[in-house]
Amino acid sequence: MKRSASKLSKGIKAIGLGLWLEKEKALVIADLHLGYEELLNRQGVMFPRINFAEIKQRLENIFLEIEKKGAIEKIIINGDLKHEFGTISQQEWKEVLDMLEFLQGHCAQIILVQGNHDNILGPIAAFKKIRIEKEGFFLEKSGIYITHGGEIPKTEKFKKAKIAVIGHEHPAITLREASKSETYKCFLKGKFMEKELIVLPSISGIAYGTDILKQEILSPFLQQNLSEFEVWAIEDKPYYFGKIKNLQQ
Repeated sequence: MKRSASKLSKGIKAIGLGLWLEKEKALVIADLHLGYEELLNRQGVMFPRINFAEIKQRLENIFLEIEKKGAIEKIIINGDLKHEFGTISQQEWKEVLDMLEFLQGHCAQIILVQGNHDNILGPIAAFKKIRIEKEGFFLEKSGIYITHGGEIPKTEKFKKAKIAVIGHEHPAITLREASKSETYKCFLKGKFMEKELIVLPSISGIAYGTDILKQEILSPFLQQNLSEFEVWAIEDKPYYFGKIKNLQQ
């Protein structure tokens, strides 16, 4: 059966590095890691401050495609809006506020699912009137539960969900031909327990990802045999690559 290049499931499609939920008119993005460059610079790694601009350009391209067909009602940030664990750096504070203002210009509501890097976001969220969900956010109409992916939720809403959407892992895939190799961010789709599981790539321009064919997996959702998971690599558009087991041969 021929697969759509962008359709991951019924009413769910990849647009750039974002996940568009058609029924809910909701866009899900994950792992922005704003402020990462400031941390690198303090550690002596002189890295240009490009992450914010790259993410904004990626989002503008996503909005351009979606808004041809109608308005976005919700933007759900599935964790790790900022990078530093214990504090909010000056760069993070400015970039987080600017990013939230930019996103608010394209939707009616922003929901932030807390990631493992999102400590001390309360003041910023309150200032911008952003809702924070600590364990996850349930879209009851579609049966979709959105959670960052560092821990498995214990809520009744998660148990009820038919589809789970996670970030955290930053999946990527390296394809090789002769002496050449290219790494691509990618979406994954498989199963977790009885649920369909969709794994989002990082939208960050710096936090590139975990090569799912050879690197250690982080998320407890993915501590399983991944050979039956399907892969959509993202370049200028989504490319369907079939199952991981076929890429490992």
